[in-house]
Amino acid sequence: MAKSKELILDFSEYDTANVVADLEEIRRHNRQRYEMEQLTAVCFVDSERHIAVGYKDLTQEEFWVRGHMPGTPLLPGVIMCEIAAQLCSFYSQRHGLLGNDATLGFGGMNDVRFRGVVRPGDRIVVVSQLVKVRKGVLVTSRFQAFVGQNLVAEGEILGVALPADSAILGK
Repeated sequence: MAKSKELILDFSEYDTANVVADLEEIRRHNRQRYEMEQLTAVCFVDSERHIAVGYKDLTQEEFWVRGHMPGTPLLPGVIMCEIAAQLCSFYSQRHGLLGNDATLGFGGMNDVRFRGVVRPGDRIVVVSQLVKVRKGVLVTSRFQAFVGQNLVAEGEILGVALPADSAILGK
């Protein structure tokens, strides 16, 4: 069971088999591609409570498996944070929280804790909730990540509006 004092969303409120955004829909909102695409699907979005749930199915083919603890591959904590950041970005971009055509970038993290081990073959489920928005500037979300009902990571993600400079965004 989760070790955190309070769940963002009770496990009974979402079903990972109920995909509301597949990879193609995620790509409409997030710019990451190839090895850096870290969401398999989004399975819950609640616009009133500003909560989203997504997951990543981990395989033996992940780019980090060969080198991150050879013989006993462990999902790096930084990748757990990237999965959470991409879910927060998906929610923010889908709802236009930054404004016209703004792109959300990873701005920072607060109070991040890793509480469990994640391995190839696991499904890591991330639950995020929007905490604060400064339109056109900053989006703050808290997250919890689980394997089954075991809390493996939690913290706060800061998303910042990236400059609309075509060189930065590759336009």
